[in-house]
Amino acid sequence: MKGYWNLTSTISLTLSILFLFGYSYEDVSAVPTTHLCRPDQRDALLQFKNEFEVLNSSFAYDCYLDDYIVKRHPKTESWRNNSDCCTWEGITCNVKSGEVIELDLSCSYLGGRFHSNSSLQNLHSLTTLDLSSNRFSGQIMSSIRNLSHITSLDLSENVFSEFILSSIVDLSYLTYLDLSWNFLSGQIPSSIGNLSHLTSLDLSGNNIVGEIPSSFGNLNHLTSLDVAVNRLNGSFPIALLNLTKLSSLELYYNQFTGTIPHNITSLSKLTTFYASNNAFTGTLPSSLFTIPSIDYVNLSDNQLNGNLELGNISSPPKLRVLVVGNNKLRGLIPGTISKFTNLVRLDLSRYTTQGQVDFSIFSHLKWLKLLDLSDLNATTTIDMNDFLSYFKRLGVLDLSGNHVSATNKSPISDPSSLYQLYLSGCGITELPEFVRLQNMEKLDISNNKIKGQVPGWLWKIPKLIYLNLSNNTFTGFENSTKHGLSLMALLASNNNFTGKIPSLICDLRFVFILDLSNNNFNGSIPRCLGNLNYTLTDLNLGQNHLHGGLPENIFGNLRALDVGHNQLTGKLPRSLIRFSSLEVLNVESNFFNDTFPFWLSFLPELKILVLRSNAFYGTIHHTSFPKLQIIDISHNHFNGALPSHYFVKWSAMSSLGSIYYQPDEMYMGDSYYHDSVVLMNKGIEMELVRILKIYTALDFSGNKFEGEIPRSIGLLKELLVLNLSNNAFTGHIPSSMGNLTALESLHVSQNQLSGEIPQELGELSFLSYMNFSHNKLTGLVPGGTQFRRLNCTSFEDNPELSGPSLDEICRDIHTPTPHEPSEEEEEEEEEVLSWKAAVIGFIPGIAFGWVIGYILFSYKPQWFFMNPFARNKRRISSTTTH
Repeated sequence: MKGYWNLTSTISLTLSILFLFGYSYEDVSAVPTTHLCRPDQRDALLQFKNEFEVLNSSFAYDCYLDDYIVKRHPKTESWRNNSDCCTWEGITCNVKSGEVIELDLSCSYLGGRFHSNSSLQNLHSLTTLDLSSNRFSGQIMSSIRNLSHITSLDLSENVFSEFILSSIVDLSYLTYLDLSWNFLSGQIPSSIGNLSHLTSLDLSGNNIVGEIPSSFGNLNHLTSLDVAVNRLNGSFPIALLNLTKLSSLELYYNQFTGTIPHNITSLSKLTTFYASNNAFTGTLPSSLFTIPSIDYVNLSDNQLNGNLELGNISSPPKLRVLVVGNNKLRGLIPGTISKFTNLVRLDLSRYTTQGQVDFSIFSHLKWLKLLDLSDLNATTTIDMNDFLSYFKRLGVLDLSGNHVSATNKSPISDPSSLYQLYLSGCGITELPEFVRLQNMEKLDISNNKIKGQVPGWLWKIPKLIYLNLSNNTFTGFENSTKHGLSLMALLASNNNFTGKIPSLICDLRFVFILDLSNNNFNGSIPRCLGNLNYTLTDLNLGQNHLHGGLPENIFGNLRALDVGHNQLTGKLPRSLIRFSSLEVLNVESNFFNDTFPFWLSFLPELKILVLRSNAFYGTIHHTSFPKLQIIDISHNHFNGALPSHYFVKWSAMSSLGSIYYQPDEMYMGDSYYHDSVVLMNKGIEMELVRILKIYTALDFSGNKFEGEIPRSIGLLKELLVLNLSNNAFTGHIPSSMGNLTALESLHVSQNQLSGEIPQELGELSFLSYMNFSHNKLTGLVPGGTQFRRLNCTSFEDNPELSGPSLDEICRDIHTPTPHEPSEEEEEEEEEVLSWKAAVIGFIPGIAFGWVIGYILFSYKPQWFFMNPFARNKRRISSTTTH
């Protein structure tokens, strides 16, 4: 019986399993293993694939998706005509209908333009479309406006330049919309407020202008709004206070003005408020910190003023990040800051305290990892020993611009977590040993009073990658048996270093930024710098006493080379032509004796070329500099005529295009090092400590150029500074200069120019400085407002110039004030009037004089003979007075 029962049970269990498997199999078999995708959907996808191209590997930088770094790869390579499209990468299908419902081609190397008849519109069931981080362009909305069921749309990081938002309203079910980091322009249409299902809207990183429409107050489901890095203006959009579900609001890098409303507490679920780099004014409302969910507040770089009020805090708030630096906040730092015990990042930089500060209020912030108290304008000296004892987790500390006591006499509490320390301008006289930390990565002790040798132990800090020693009085480097093998940036400019550049510099095998400028180094440029051939990108040896030639083969991967203001001789090494990454070349104020280096035009990235004050000579070959934005070849011996079409291929100065840089990338260089250059601008020598990527200048002055100024100069529409002075140019000033709509400074003095000043120059609204002196110009001076603001000296030594503008600005020189004549003018006036009076009275005086004279002669009064013109003088006097 027992065995029978076991057999029966086994059979029953087996049948049950088979039944269940069969039931499950029936359900699974409903999804075919092949050809789930409908043929029309497959054809539409293949046609869509053929509409674009897969870009080459030069487009191979990584992209960011949801804060993760993702490698780019061409997803469409898996798309084959003989396979199921629902198995293709980036495709998701509806398991029942076989229709494509999601298309994700983010980071796929794709490029090209959308067309109005794109096959994308044949994917009628598409609900999610992600084409971010490619290089698509064109008018995509004409292609997707028929996708009525789409709920998620991500087109970020492409090159769409058409403003396409007005067509988005057709996508009534849209919940997620990301158009960030394109080239969109114009205003935000109010119809966007009709997308009532939106939960996330990202328009950041474009060129959008105007105000946020009040219709945004209708987006009741919105939880995230990002319009950062645009050109939006107006006051804080009050309509947003209706969005009670909003948790993230990002307005940073715009032009918003006015105050931040106190009833911002209406946003009761707000966690992130990021509105830095605007022009907000007024006080920072303390009500902001009473929002229970608030976690992140960044309002730095505005115009906020008054005291920092944090309100009455009964329990520790959730706030982890508070960044309000670089405003106009002043007064005492509130002691209630000590109650924000969850803070991990605090930035109060440039907070004007104007007096004593109790730094112990920060001792309760035990979770702090980043603290920026730079430039507090406080009189209190910060004792590093006490201060560092407050924190156990602090990783980044910036006390620059404060009074800091950092001697080596007293022991310092172990700040083992500290890895970035900024003590610039703190009045330190010796390098404190407590910076000798195993975890130290970035150390800035610039702008202090530290003298003597740079200690050898500094090079032994194993993780140190950034060291700024500039603007001290260091005189040399101590030798060390082990050098900073990890150091990537060494800034040691403006010290008193002497002798030859030490060989230990050449042992910094991973350094990519080396700035030894403004010192007293002598000798030749060491050839051992060739050891840095594969890493060095930025080298500045300017303002020293180096001599010899510029080495041929030691700077293979340079982006910027500055050897200006030395005593270098010889020719420019032709090996520079191999520096395909070179953007900046400055060799000014040396003794280079060479012809114009026309071969530099083959450098694809060259943006700044400065040959000023050398002994370059000869004619300038016709060249094309596609990316050159600043060229200064002044004060050399160049000669000859420039062809009329000389500037035709200088593309960057002709049009910078719709380039929009992220705020941190507006200047040439990077966060460690910024390029600088000295230029003649508006008649004075001006140093650009940081060079804007949109700055343009052309200086050919102080040479021997002859012939006419090329008419093609009118193509350089992005030009800001133009200096052609002190040459031998002849002929007319080309009227094409009227096309230089961005021009601010024009200097053409000391040439042999003739003819009229083009009237078109009077229409250039930005042109604030001009100098036409010492030429042979004739005719009317233009009547623009800019010309009336010039000094008369701007036209001197052009005797045939005329016109109301010239009369107006030169009146004080050519015309005396009527009621204040000079002595010479009075004498001349008296002589003229005396002569006129004598002529008037001459004829009748002959007859009348004989009669009167006979009578008077009989009496012989002495005074008459002594002053025969007394009556005439009295007449002159009365006439003049009258």
